[in-house]
Amino acid sequence: MFIVEETIAGADAVQIPTQRGESLLDTAVRYAEERHWDVVPGTWTEVVDGVHACSCGDAACSAPGAHPAEPGWADLATGSAGAARRMWQKQPGASVLLPTGRTFDAISVPETAGLLALARMERMGLTPGPVTLTPYRRTEFFVLPGAAAKLPDLLRTLGWASSLDLAVLGEGSYVVAPPTRVGGRGAVQWARRPTQENRWLPDAEELVPSLAYACGRDR
Repeated sequence: MFIVEETIAGADAVQIPTQRGESLLDTAVRYAEERHWDVVPGTWTEVVDGVHACSCGDAACSAPGAHPAEPGWADLATGSAGAARRMWQKQPGASVLLPTGRTFDAISVPETAGLLALARMERMGLTPGPVTLTPYRRTEFFVLPGAAAKLPDLLRTLGWASSLDLAVLGEGSYVVAPPTRVGGRGAVQWARRPTQENRWLPDAEELVPSLAYACGRDR
């Protein structure tokens, strides 16, 4: 079980669990072992003169300590708990990245829209998969792979001809997993943590109506 502590109030009383109690190494191993997600270590932060500096060496890094460490990162991703443990033992402070387009895609929407959509899903009796909340005030909903190809037709069918702040992270991309910290911005959290109840991910078409409605309200 993933360890959580207090909750933070959100829109319509949606609760956001705050994870603590496990190291990045232990958490990466659990993702591989319990959820069968591929994991790969990313960059990490070092405090230099009181400032969180990214290990990439770029003083203007937009995601300090929370992006791939090298160009071939996708090929290094593993679903083996043992391999994950060995990788994080080399750099225990490395961020935990989950490649998308493999066991899941992620639909990214603004935080306000995401919390509104979660409340709407609860009222409709829908069970979303895991959902992250990032320090960039985005919510990322885990869905079955293939969402990117389906999204344009789904939005047209729903009558959303205008652009919405809704994007899919699929093959070649990744999500930054809790409890990774993004420099001084804060940590990625679970808005809906992984549980037995949401082990089987929803298809994009189950969630897009609520997400599109919430994004339209949030414009």
